[in-house]
Amino acid sequence: MKVVIPLAGLGTRLRPHTHTRPKPLVTVAGKPIVGHILDQFKGLDVEEYIFIVGHLGEQIRDYIESQYNLPKTSYFVQKELKGQSHAIWLARERLGGPIIIIYSDTIAEADLSDLDSVDADGIFFVKEVEDPRRFGVAQVEGGYVKRLIEKPTTMENKLAVIGLYYIKDSGWLLECIEEQMKREIKLKDEYYLADAFQIMIERGARFIPRTVEVWKDCGKPETLLDTNRYLLEKNGSQFPETEGSIIITPVHIAPTAHITRSIIGPYVSIADNVVIEESIIRDSIINEGARIERAVLAFSLIGSNATFQGTCQQLNVGDSSQVRMKTEEEIVSL
Repeated sequence: MKVVIPLAGLGTRLRPHTHTRPKPLVTVAGKPIVGHILDQFKGLDVEEYIFIVGHLGEQIRDYIESQYNLPKTSYFVQKELKGQSHAIWLARERLGGPIIIIYSDTIAEADLSDLDSVDADGIFFVKEVEDPRRFGVAQVEGGYVKRLIEKPTTMENKLAVIGLYYIKDSGWLLECIEEQMKREIKLKDEYYLADAFQIMIERGARFIPRTVEVWKDCGKPETLLDTNRYLLEKNGSQFPETEGSIIITPVHIAPTAHITRSIIGPYVSIADNVVIEESIIRDSIINEGARIERAVLAFSLIGSNATFQGTCQQLNVGDSSQVRMKTEEEIVSL
């Protein structure tokens, strides 16, 4: 079995952080998103990992090859963002048997232990949501997925497809993607996998839905912070000794971070070589090399090598930025 991970999206909802790094390398709970995705497959017999990368994709390759000892890896560049089906099509030379497809912002707790024995052509992993109108949903009849509906206008089908799929015959999927592209079945100039799967269903493919208990999205600042909270609670805390500071768990603080006279936590992720002095920080992600002085932060994302001095409540600051708030004395002197 092979794992296919499309990673070429621009991550516009996570700007400014994705101006300088691809979305899969945005940090959450002490590790890039793609690292958490790969961790989901530990213990699974995976023959090859296939990555479809795009802008800044060399950063993804460098991270994976330096941090993971995977059995075999292949990389394909999606130069034109023509959608999910197009991304899978680019890797067609490496496909043919069973595959798992997982999107680059999907972190889920899914049962993958029995895929070889599944009596179906594949599995769509789903989770019931309160409002399905911003998701793709699965319409189920007789225990099988009969239709995929992208962003439904009604509330009757609430099984959201989470972006994790098992396909027993990827060659069949490629045939349907080819037909999809020949028929120009796309939305806003992008070929969606939902349409390729629908062609498979119309040709007789049987897909079963499998519900997951946990599905976390890393696509927006607020959902990234929510995922950070979940992973910190799940994985536990890691932090070095600090000088005159209070640590409220759960947190993840890299060993090379330097924290003095501060209150950190709960739900804070601090990367390597961060310097924090005389600050109070909770529910935030601070990336490598950032420096924070005399600040009060919550629900904030601070980019790599950014500097922040002063006080505030919430920030979303990209890499190498500098933000300095005037002190009360300076304001009075004006």
